[in-house]
Amino acid sequence: MSTAVVIDAPGEHRLTAHEPREPEAGEALVRVHAVGICGSDREVYQGNRPDGYVRYPLTPGHEWSGTVERVGAGVPESLVGRKVVGEGFRNCQVCDRCHAGETTLCTAGYEETGFTQPGAMATTLTLPARLLHVLPDDADLTAAALLEPAACIAAAALKANARPGERVAVVGTGTLGMFAVQFLKAGSPAELLVVGTRLDRDMLSRDFGATDFRTIPHSRLRSSGGTPIQKLPDDFDVVIETAGSASAARTAASLLRRGGRLVLTGIPAPGAEGLDPTDLVVRQLEVHTVFGAPPEAWAHTVRVFGAGLLNPSPLVTHELPLAEFPQAIELVGSGDPKVGKVLLRP
Repeated sequence: MSTAVVIDAPGEHRLTAHEPREPEAGEALVRVHAVGICGSDREVYQGNRPDGYVRYPLTPGHEWSGTVERVGAGVPESLVGRKVVGEGFRNCQVCDRCHAGETTLCTAGYEETGFTQPGAMATTLTLPARLLHVLPDDADLTAAALLEPAACIAAAALKANARPGERVAVVGTGTLGMFAVQFLKAGSPAELLVVGTRLDRDMLSRDFGATDFRTIPHSRLRSSGGTPIQKLPDDFDVVIETAGSASAARTAASLLRRGGRLVLTGIPAPGAEGLDPTDLVVRQLEVHTVFGAPPEAWAHTVRVFGAGLLNPSPLVTHELPLAEFPQAIELVGSGDPKVGKVLLRP
């Protein structure tokens, strides 16, 4: 039986019969292979998602992979049977930001698969075909379910513009951090440092290409007086922050040489104290931020994945049936270091 997860309101969900929606003109119907759960899905379930960035009732699921089953009018039939992943942001395509390729900054307002539009925690997903990215025929669809978070990091890597031979670093050792290591490694750095709070990520970081690994206390990446808890280098060309805390952002900035480039991808709690503007100005740091992934980053991700330079598989630790959605949400929030990426299988 076709099923779907529906979150009616914070803390209230049900497993319901799912009726595939036939694709209209410009759309495609995808049979979902796997869907990932991240912290934002937990926010949706708990009711912590900021106003305007969720709409109930909702079928969640923005990290997914699948196979095209049917297409609507105006969509090439050659898509049918192809393995795909898809962008989440439902951009208008006509505003100035969309025309500039910055679709995550669409001025028509925020709309995203799995948050304000039906997501992939269902047997099928119908969405605009223009959002699809076709994978190689031999692609591992289970691994490909993680290409959405990978695309967000691809956006960071493109903004960082790390050049071969530069010294680069990653702050944060979760899924995003491990993807950042792989993208930066593909650019042939002279040195690749990973900084985090989990010693168990040392070996995995090195497997992905890190040349050094440092751990510092959780929630104490820097002391209240601004002095590093542990002496860290301060001469890196590029740092990508993925931990999602103000302290992580400050630590990331402290690793940079004068004129270095910083990309922030994590989202701290509202009202968190941020970077010191005086420090940014005096050291002339170049700061970029990422929220979501535009088409260029998605295309880059699929290309790197197809070339075998991006390996999401070691990050997956749990695969559960769709009916075990509550257990999957609990796993994601458990804090257990043995829990990596959790996937649901329709």
